[in-house]
Amino acid sequence: MVQVAGIRGKVKFGHQPQLNAAALLPDLAAFKPTFFLAVPYIFEKVFNAARRKAEKEGRSGPFEKAVDIAIKYADAVEARAWGVGPGPSAGLRMQHQLFDKLVYTKIRAAMGGRIKHAMSGGSAMDRRLGLFFAGAGVHIYEGYGLTESTAAATANPPGRTRFGTVGQPIPGMTVHLADDGEIWLHGQNVFQGYLNNPKATDETLHDGWLATGDLGSLDEDGYLTITGRKKEILVTSGGKSVSPGVLEERVRDHPLVNQCIVVGNDRPYIAALVTLDQEAVEHWLAMRGKPQMSPAELVRDADLETEVRRAVVAANTLVSQAESIRTFRILAQPFTEEHGLLTPSLKLKRKAIEKAYENEVEALYRA
Repeated sequence: MVQVAGIRGKVKFGHQPQLNAAALLPDLAAFKPTFFLAVPYIFEKVFNAARRKAEKEGRSGPFEKAVDIAIKYADAVEARAWGVGPGPSAGLRMQHQLFDKLVYTKIRAAMGGRIKHAMSGGSAMDRRLGLFFAGAGVHIYEGYGLTESTAAATANPPGRTRFGTVGQPIPGMTVHLADDGEIWLHGQNVFQGYLNNPKATDETLHDGWLATGDLGSLDEDGYLTITGRKKEILVTSGGKSVSPGVLEERVRDHPLVNQCIVVGNDRPYIAALVTLDQEAVEHWLAMRGKPQMSPAELVRDADLETEVRRAVVAANTLVSQAESIRTFRILAQPFTEEHGLLTPSLKLKRKAIEKAYENEVEALYRA
């Protein structure tokens, strides 16, 4: 659908099939896009690469201050757009202008130098990350949709963005929340059914309404927030229902963490498997004067385990004790699409991961 819109608008497109920063950043520098469409993972990689560069250059303190100012600035702009605030103060504007010269221009340069707007989809983006990029001069519009809804069903409109949400229904689309919180969609862009599969069609379509399998909430202005996947809800042996997404996203906020999968279905408590961001780990070791280690050595490093534990503790503050991660294990290798553990949009294939790492999962419950 994006390509159809591009062709109709005579827009020049660049494609990069590899969703990793090492392949993407050089192409962004060469192509110099004015608009960018990606999954949140890519924006996280751009941000983390900028943070590591600042640390290497001994500018960690100024960079973190720049991040704080960008978030406060974008938050104030958003509040003004909604009529609940006066906008950035004079002092905040001055600080923002200073850091635009020192930091934000470098962020935009890493994305080609001409970009002002971007779109994110495929999974939920952290509100603070969206605010940071907006404050740094790259406004990211989050949206939501499925193949079955012919792409976008909701989107944040220009001038009325609410960061942390996937926006309002696009014209012609209706969003309804079922009693269990499942998102249902209705409109002319909803598909008619699965080819030669009436059983799947009947399970998904209900009098023209598309049952998405996603869980969400609607605020008073009709902005949708995705809270999880219906089929991903874990139920512990004690009967506690846990949505893993919020825990996994918070653990992944730590710069050393690449992926996190929460397990615990029919188990006495919640646990997690964590993979590492190799570039971030190499940087972390170098900054601390520690020797480079093999993946097998890294998973046994006490200092690294302490860092990951901090991420887990931070995630646990978002949920009750019964929903918290009690134990975790660091894996030597990341989950990859090549091994059948990720979708093309980098979503976790939970059943495949739990099967591939069934010994590691069992070990989490032996103690």
